[in-house]
Amino acid sequence: MDSFPPGAEIRIADEEDLWQVRELAEQLFPPTYEEFLDRRHINYMMDLFYSPEALVYQLDAGQHFLLLYYEGNPAGYASYTPINEEGDFKLNKIYLDAGLRGMSLGKLLIYDIIARVKSAGGRTLQLNVSRHNTATGFYEKMGFTLLKEEMLDIGGGYFMDDWVMQYSIEQD
Repeated sequence: MDSFPPGAEIRIADEEDLWQVRELAEQLFPPTYEEFLDRRHINYMMDLFYSPEALVYQLDAGQHFLLLYYEGNPAGYASYTPINEEGDFKLNKIYLDAGLRGMSLGKLLIYDIIARVKSAGGRTLQLNVSRHNTATGFYEKMGFTLLKEEMLDIGGGYFMDDWVMQYSIEQD
């Protein structure tokens, strides 16, 4: 098991915390995509996924949001949701302050979500990642494998050209 920084803490976010998710998203989401998407596409996705109304809708629809703090400061966020009754879950979002990469904080978030999914009886954790996103290597190191390729029409004339990756959760 990895050694995690002692100043790291993960908290479950409720509706009153969604402003913090949005604030972090404004800082962390656009830089992830700037190298391969134009600004209009990024702005469209920000409105689609991170408007206050969209966040409340996602929470009400069963998405579980987590906030990561490091030394008392907000450092990242993630969310996951059940996909079906068979125990498949989806990692919807995971973003970390780029200045804190290499400290195992991303691993901490993933391990925390895997533990939560496992305790809920989950058998897999799936995620979509842009095939142009360098995070694919991180996910592979974490044990995720390529499940399929997917082109998602997100409206507004925009598409997400993704890989769907999956982590198999072993139940004891």
